[in-house]
Amino acid sequence: MTTLYYYHKDFLLHDTGLGHPENPDRLVHINAAIEDPQFKSLIKVTPEIRKDHIELIRLVHTQGLTDYVLQKVDSENYVPLDSDTVLSEGSANAVLLAVSAACDAVDKVNSKKANNAFCAVRPPGHHAEPKDSMGFCLFNIISIAASYALAKENIKRVAIIDFDVHHGNGTQATFKNNPAVFYASTHEMPNYPGTGYASETGVGNIVNVPLTAGEKGPEFREKYRQQILPALKQFNPDLILLSAGFDAHKDDPLASIQLKEEDYQWLTKEIMDIAKECCDGKIVSILEGGYNLYALADCVSLHVAVLMKG
Repeated sequence: MTTLYYYHKDFLLHDTGLGHPENPDRLVHINAAIEDPQFKSLIKVTPEIRKDHIELIRLVHTQGLTDYVLQKVDSENYVPLDSDTVLSEGSANAVLLAVSAACDAVDKVNSKKANNAFCAVRPPGHHAEPKDSMGFCLFNIISIAASYALAKENIKRVAIIDFDVHHGNGTQATFKNNPAVFYASTHEMPNYPGTGYASETGVGNIVNVPLTAGEKGPEFREKYRQQILPALKQFNPDLILLSAGFDAHKDDPLASIQLKEEDYQWLTKEIMDIAKECCDGKIVSILEGGYNLYALADCVSLHVAVLMKG
């Protein structure tokens, strides 16, 4: 299997301030883990900001939000967008590189230049709604990637599987009326952002599976077996995108789900098996949450290792 690993040092320049859980050390720890010899065949890609980056962002976000975020980071330092979402001088470069990395990964995987890809990007994206940045997220990277993919002649259906412990309200808001996109999410409730009830089904393309604080791997796996994986297979996507958040881990400080590293390993393998049946194994995984630095690095290592093995 050929697996691409997208990373740029400028992702570290998105400065969220002292004590913020979404900080550059997250990628520092992930990159240190990826230096292990088992990843010697991993193909590392340094993205460049695409010339069409504004057009890509506008596939999902309003002109007003696009202009506000990009102009503010050019003119001021530490601009709060809400109580936990911050713009700094380095934020523009970071988020534009994240958008560019995700869309380039779609290109490479779709054209079979690689089997799959993992994008080690920040800031995360799945909370950003078309009109609003929120929840550590400036632009919705995975929604932009999905919208970009649907413009491809050979991609008619895109599936997004979101296993971050927080519901991807922004992704759901973007695609709730679009039957060409399947969105499924497991997430702790009640927890931020307060959306993701099982009753929220869009036009039949949304599957929300709430988790209760304290749930462990067996319950998590069973919910995927019973509800999400069959629906994903039935949808028969041409491409699978993963909102790869690792904050449902038992040691994560921002939630109370009790997953272990091997649960993410299991889920990655299950999704890959469906991808082989439906879309020639085409998967693009994009980092979302995960705030215990050591657990995050361990989980990403196992996730990427499974992608590499195929």
